[in-house]
Amino acid sequence: MNEQRVYLDHSATTYIKPQVFDEMLPYLTTHYGNPSSIYSLSRATENAIDQARERVAKALHADKNEIFFTGGGSEADNWALKGIAFANKHRGNHIITTKIEHHAILHTCEFLEKNGFEVTYLPVDSEGFINLDELRQAITGKTILVSVMFANNEIGTIEPIKEIGKICHEKKVLFHTDAVQAVGHVPIDVKAMNIDLLSLAAHKFYGPKGVGVLYIRKGIKIENLIHGGGQERNKRAGTENIAGIVGLGKAIELAQEEMDAENKRLTYLRDKLINGLSRIPYTKVNGPVGNKRMPGNVNVCFRFIEGESLLLLLDSKGISASSGSACTSGSLDPSHVLLAIGLPHEIAHGSLRLTLGSSTTEQDIDYTLRVLPEIVQRLRDMSPLWHTFLEKQENVSKPAV
Repeated sequence: MNEQRVYLDHSATTYIKPQVFDEMLPYLTTHYGNPSSIYSLSRATENAIDQARERVAKALHADKNEIFFTGGGSEADNWALKGIAFANKHRGNHIITTKIEHHAILHTCEFLEKNGFEVTYLPVDSEGFINLDELRQAITGKTILVSVMFANNEIGTIEPIKEIGKICHEKKVLFHTDAVQAVGHVPIDVKAMNIDLLSLAAHKFYGPKGVGVLYIRKGIKIENLIHGGGQERNKRAGTENIAGIVGLGKAIELAQEEMDAENKRLTYLRDKLINGLSRIPYTKVNGPVGNKRMPGNVNVCFRFIEGESLLLLLDSKGISASSGSACTSGSLDPSHVLLAIGLPHEIAHGSLRLTLGSSTTEQDIDYTLRVLPEIVQRLRDMSPLWHTFLEKQENVSKPAV
């Protein structure tokens, strides 16, 4: 195994920053009281949860009473869709989403379809953007919810969230956004952006795994997903993950403070990586360019090779990467996102996602650009498809006799 380690999978998860861990530690050891109890040991944990709620609310420009802690982004997505669907089924049974959502949304929609709801899956263009006119036309008198992800986890597309929310509000339809990839990395104002519900997860911005948030705008009627005790103001039962919640609060505060400088740095490294990879023959960059793309996201397809082999060889060189969503990394099927933007199966199979973060250095990018072209060529040399392609090219170039 190569001694050099380069972690380029920050969209899958991030490490816990030392400042975050330091704030979490007392709530794993000495401050362990159950917040629902009435003695002083518990008041300390109750106050810590309240402080974290305020930190999240400040980051989202929300009210702290609109912040509800969950067990992660997938739970928040499930709660948003199921909770709104079942609470509003007297008004309608139609939900609108997109073909490139995370599976926490898509599989929840499939569940709802089995339970009497109708779902429209909006297409996207070649860069992953929905068409706002198609959204308008898709909304009917039975539509109760639109759910469009803020930023795509595979190709980095940042959707026009404010405009989507405006259309929904004009049509008197609720708007949810899965902002798991966006929170802590791009500015978000739920009020200005017309967002009614928003999902986030701490481990995407250097907080702990297993804790997230669902923002629910004040006044929205929503059914509970988890029943039991009266935690989270009777909205989400279960003894709170105090250390995780504290870590989430600290992590989102740090992310807000560092966002501008970090985004500038990551954008530079991202563009350097994209430009370097674009020099490899028969390589396609997926997703938009510029400020409509997440600062740390790079997604490319190399023709005539398989993504799985590419990942294994990268790992042998010390580079951690992915071929798409971490939640489907064991699947042999090509990415549903890449198919949705129009790539054929044979090209989508050769995809590579490289996502940068606070640990990424320019030396990491230089090393990756030195190693990756060699690996791609090695795999192509082993590929019958590559040799067949070269033979066809050679025959085309031969002069006619």
